[in-house]
Amino acid sequence: LEFSPLFIQYRGWPLTMIFRTSTGESFDTATDLTAPERHILQKLFLWSSMAASLEEFRQKKDEALLKGWNLSGPVQESVVLNSIIRELEDRLSNRLGK
Repeated sequence: LEFSPLFIQYRGWPLTMIFRTSTGESFDTATDLTAPERHILQKLFLWSSMAASLEEFRQKKDEALLKGWNLSGPVQESVVLNSIIRELEDRLSNRLGK
C-alpha cells in the first residue's frame, strides 16, 4: 500500500513503513527510528495535516520530544528523525502556501 502525499509504503509482514522525502532519501521507520521516535512521528504526521502554522507544528514537535513515549521522558531527535521532520515542515509550508 502506498500513500502518495506522505510517500509511505507498507511492505511485507510485519508491516514496515518506508518514508520517502522529496529529495529522494528513504527511511525504514522500523529500523531507522527508535520506538519512542516512531511514536512521536505518528503524532507529527497528524499535526502536519492539522497545524495552522509552521510555528504551531514546531511547538507540537517540541512538546512531543519533551514528553517522550510511554513516560520515557525526553527523546533526543536523531539525524533520521530530524530529516523526516524537516520534510514534514516543508510539506506543511507548501500546504499553507508559504
